[in-house]
Amino acid sequence: MNKENLHQAIIKALIDIHDVAHQATQTAISTATDKQNIPEHKYDTLSLEAAYLAHGQAQRVHQCLQDIQAFKALPIKSLSHQDPIYLGALVELYEEQTDINKWFFVSPVAGGLMLDFEGQTIRMITLDSPLGKVLKNKRLGDEFELNIAGKERGYEVVALF
Repeated sequence: MNKENLHQAIIKALIDIHDVAHQATQTAISTATDKQNIPEHKYDTLSLEAAYLAHGQAQRVHQCLQDIQAFKALPIKSLSHQDPIYLGALVELYEEQTDINKWFFVSPVAGGLMLDFEGQTIRMITLDSPLGKVLKNKRLGDEFELNIAGKERGYEVVALF
């Protein structure tokens, strides 16, 4: 799996998220400032609500920009079989209960983001997530258990990139 191409695909996904947030901000600003939405009485709060929404969306746009910058600053390093899992690692895990392999990218941002890359679904996790905390410093071949929604799940680290 080409990690440099994956890095670029993640940046594109983050930019797409930013673009959607920016469009939502513009829509909320337009609604808040539209002359047809001028309040006619004290209970007519559409423009006020849209202004609050625009403010929240603007904060989201700012956070998206910070995420993009943080991810771009992440060095692209290939891990050897002896290296521990750390920020920037691409990890393939075998999940015993489902008998399937899952791919995870350990990222400083965008935990929960999923993208399709070279026929695989890559899930972004941060080191602050439950899985990220357990994975930190694990190595190829390590096995561990994780309680997810009250159920114990067994995993094995089968590949590192």
